[in-house]
Amino acid sequence: MTPWTRDDVIAALPDDIARAWFDEALADAARAATTAPAPSGTPAWELRFAAAGRHCGHGNADAVRTVLLIEARAGAETLTRLYQHGSAAERRAVLQALPALVDGPHALHLVEDALRTNDTSLVRAAVGPYAAAHLDPHAWRHAVLKCLFTGVPLDAVASLPHRAAGDAELARMLTDYAAERTAAGRDVPDDLGRVLTLTGEEPKER
Repeated sequence: MTPWTRDDVIAALPDDIARAWFDEALADAARAATTAPAPSGTPAWELRFAAAGRHCGHGNADAVRTVLLIEARAGAETLTRLYQHGSAAERRAVLQALPALVDGPHALHLVEDALRTNDTSLVRAAVGPYAAAHLDPHAWRHAVLKCLFTGVPLDAVASLPHRAAGDAELARMLTDYAAERTAAGRDVPDDLGRVLTLTGEEPKER
């Protein structure tokens, strides 16, 4: 499941020219989903995937790209290639499409790569429903801390209350991080106290 549907995208597009371009892009993606790939050359829908911001507006590009990926039924190999060769915006769309396209943990390497960056838009996209479903406890805890390090609001972390509940190790890591910040004379993020409460621990007065 993704934040956008085809109808959401159409409603958000600025004019009939953008809507016509999007309809053509969807048709290209739908054809790709049901036909064998050409032996050489870049499929038409992938060219449109890259050009989405130029034709539909950069504010709509995430939604356009994500819906195109789903319409094309992009597999793990295609998603990996688009991610590895794409811009930050294109990588973000790949991450957002993962829950709808990949059933198992086969695309976790993309989430892990995004979590190694300091691009907050990628970190935010990486901690969505796919990560919630497939990251192991150790990696998930570090993803939560990465959000705190980079200033990504923890509301972006999918299934946070469920996964944090009763997690004593996460509570320890959060407490240690808060102590390090306090000792360095730095503010402790408000989000930290909220997630610490979710683990069953009470934040200490600062």
